[in-house]
Amino acid sequence: MMVVMHEGATEEQVEAVIERMVELGFTVHRSTGVVHTVLGGVGPMDNFEPEVIEMMSGVQECRRIGSAYKLASRHFNPHGTVIEIGGVRFGGEEVVVMAGPCSVESEEQIERAAAIIAAAGGRVLRGGSLKPRQSPYAKPGLGEAGLKLLRAAADRHGLLVASEVMENSEIPSMLNYVDILQVGSRNMVNVNLLRELGKVRKPILLKRGVASTIEELLMAAEHVMAGGNYQVILCERGIRTFETYTRSTMDISAIPILHKLSHLPVFADPSHGTGRRDKVIPMARAAVAAGADGLMIEVHPDPDHAHADGAHALNAEQFSELMTQLRRIAPAVDRTVHSVGI
Repeated sequence: MMVVMHEGATEEQVEAVIERMVELGFTVHRSTGVVHTVLGGVGPMDNFEPEVIEMMSGVQECRRIGSAYKLASRHFNPHGTVIEIGGVRFGGEEVVVMAGPCSVESEEQIERAAAIIAAAGGRVLRGGSLKPRQSPYAKPGLGEAGLKLLRAAADRHGLLVASEVMENSEIPSMLNYVDILQVGSRNMVNVNLLRELGKVRKPILLKRGVASTIEELLMAAEHVMAGGNYQVILCERGIRTFETYTRSTMDISAIPILHKLSHLPVFADPSHGTGRRDKVIPMARAAVAAGADGLMIEVHPDPDHAHADGAHALNAEQFSELMTQLRRIAPAVDRTVHSVGI
């Protein structure tokens, strides 16, 4: 259920409502907005009458939430969630661009990538150091050494760091280097990992599974949020259909749908969404026009010689051109894109 407190409700009134909800068997999650405090109750709804809570002092309304995802639902925070990290706001007016290579390959490579991204106006350096591979013979990544390189390059260029976490045991070491922990499409259904990330107090970028519905993505977010971590960023990265021309089918419609159903920021990954370098820029433009709060773009200083996913990685010139185009498109949907030196 969801309880909306009156504007100006006192802290004593809020605490009294929370106490009563707990007595009724609910786990309570609190969201404090600019005007109203909203209390999300997760628990038994059988034979529960909302009027029991609605008649309490300070309560404006109490209603059932029909969807299975209570905390990720738009009802929990009607005005939308903004996540701030180091002065960068995810879900705010700015369309945030995170970019970088699929894999951290060397100090020189990640340094060059960071320089390209920062010069063009990117805000987050992304790169994999603990990599899942379809083939057991592919290079698995540099491990913690790669995370150190990623952090050092980002710090030199004033960028945040995002990298993928694959299992629970990796979380403690990653927290030393990473600002955003990414859950890849393969792990979207890894409930044990999602629950562990619910205990973390850093943002989680949650990618949609390649064969997952929108509701399943929101339920995955619910697993993280139920653990107390409300800093979740959703990411549409394309789904598997019968079409084989592109690596995946980029579901642009998922962006406005997710905004309607959820209060969480929504990113788009046109690199994995298409698997083709020549289609990344058009789909990135479309994602921003559809309301994406940010983009994840694969960028490599030498894509033709990348260790992985070079086919959909942009080079320096292409990424710079993309950022220029986004600055023209964003104002049409009342958004901005970061400009270096401004």
